Amino acid sequence: MLAYVFVLLAIASRFLPHPEGWVQFTPLGAALLYFGARAPLKRMWIPLTALIAADVYLTKVTYAYPLKADHLVTWAWYAGVIVLGGVLLGRQVSPVRVAAGSLAASVAFFVVSNFAVWAVWHMYPKTPAGLLTAYIAAIPFFRNQVLADLLFAAVLFAIGALVERRESKAAPRIRAA
Repeated sequence: MLAYVFVLLAIASRFLPHPEGWVQFTPLGAALLYFGARAPLKRMWIPLTALIAADVYLTKVTYAYPLKADHLVTWAWYAGVIVLGGVLLGRQVSPVRVAAGSLAASVAFFVVSNFAVWAVWHMYPKTPAGLLTAYIAAIPFFRNQVLADLLFAAVLFAIGALVERRESKAAPRIRAA
């Protein structure tokens, strides 16, 4: 249940105004990683559907941009981070694995999303120099995403561990009653 709550909070955070310089500082990557680690992968369609709906709304209504092929890359990344959480973490959660998963999610998004922007939009020349320019322009967003993914993953997995510990301590008392 907590995995679904974290995804909903991550989606809600995308609708909040972000202070100047804090774009891409959301718990989204961490929530997807947590979902993959704690929810059955056969239910990954639930957060994917909710995130795609939020993306379509934000893109079309809030930002008034057209939907383009780069959204497919983002949606594939959502699925990939959920699978990463299930494969890398599963029931073997440790601080090192959570940090590795967070960094892998951040780097993957940086690489694939900026390549997609370069390939789909007409912001950069379709040359190696144009691609490099796209990556350089995205570095401030990447910094925020890495920080957010690491921080929020630590917080979400810590909350999850505390809840699990509390539930495991409460279970024997319930059985004994």
